[in-house]
Amino acid sequence: MLDALRTGSWLTPARARAYPVLLVAVFVVGIIAALATANGMIDTTGRPLGSDFSMLWATGQSVRDGDPALPYDLARFANLQRRIFGAETPILGWHYPPYFLAVAALVATLPYISALLVWQGATLALYAATIYRILPDRWVVMAALGFPGVIINIGHGHNGFLTAFLLGGGLLALDRRPWVAGVFFALLAYKPQFAIVLPIALLADKRYIAFVSAAIGVAAITLVSVWVFGVQSWLAFRTSLDFTRTIVLEHGSTGWQKIQSSFAAVRGLGGSIELAYAVQGAVTIAVVVGVGWLWHSKSNRRLQYAALIVGALLATPYVLDYDMVVLAPALAFLLAHGRDLGFRPWQKTLMAVVYVAPFVTRMVAEATLVPLGLLAMLGLFAMVIGRAWGDLRQRTAAASASHA
Repeated sequence: MLDALRTGSWLTPARARAYPVLLVAVFVVGIIAALATANGMIDTTGRPLGSDFSMLWATGQSVRDGDPALPYDLARFANLQRRIFGAETPILGWHYPPYFLAVAALVATLPYISALLVWQGATLALYAATIYRILPDRWVVMAALGFPGVIINIGHGHNGFLTAFLLGGGLLALDRRPWVAGVFFALLAYKPQFAIVLPIALLADKRYIAFVSAAIGVAAITLVSVWVFGVQSWLAFRTSLDFTRTIVLEHGSTGWQKIQSSFAAVRGLGGSIELAYAVQGAVTIAVVVGVGWLWHSKSNRRLQYAALIVGALLATPYVLDYDMVVLAPALAFLLAHGRDLGFRPWQKTLMAVVYVAPFVTRMVAEATLVPLGLLAMLGLFAMVIGRAWGDLRQRTAAASASHA
């Protein structure tokens, strides 16, 4: 048994194909059941279908009504949500920069259910296309669709597919079309917490064109957002950050079991805010150093890309279980690398653990306080760095032998 886990032989080709198909079937049945049992926009639990999508759609309504700053005022935004979804609806905060107001306004042009289906369907297609470009194998795409992070993201009506597309697509474009890659990275500014390691990687590998393109892109969309939504929207966003930091992050109003960061793990275990920041700071520094070294060392591109994606999630104190769908491109890069150059001991099993983690991490944290999602991501990041270090030592030894 232990040897099977070490070699990954337990994950036979037949199992690797069958498990995702079963998961996709379960997901489809669950989605159909949720739609069939809903009362209009509201599911059987009394929440809007698509959960967090409700705040995106409500924000879009306020933008279309000419009040783009409203979502940053929680009291006014709460009243809007109750007016749309009913007095008993759970209240959600809007924490995105004004860039994302444009997307909200766009989806709000459709009725709620139609908007939810189009939003999830369109971004899911972009996600699947990204995986196919990384590794053009229909069974790999099926595995990506069966990835539990997919149903977690769909259940929340969230934007993880879009994030995976922008990050994965930008990395795929980096070698041949660095200007395009920079545009993709600039559009990630709607989730700025995931951009901590990106500039470090680009500079470490001297990807100056992509870096400049991203900087210009961020400046451009900032100016456009000010022009379209007014400077007041940015001032309101700035004011709302204190609430986001203190209530949502530091005091865990979202729920520690949902947040997959080192910060949340410490807080969930009873640690102080100061200790949580210290631990998160140490993890972030370690991740930045690891990604910077890996990109500077000219390691295999697929290892670089996988480390950056995983590192982007580890470096921020605020990453939720539905954000873990972004790990799919990282797993695809590692699978492509392993198929070409072989898998190291325990690698397949660790990748399988990461694959399953989004489905169980919240339940495990609620029952035991063990941050399984965080531990899985830390293990995957360490594995990628270790693989790159081992490859570098082999190349160095081979070069020394050739000159002996």
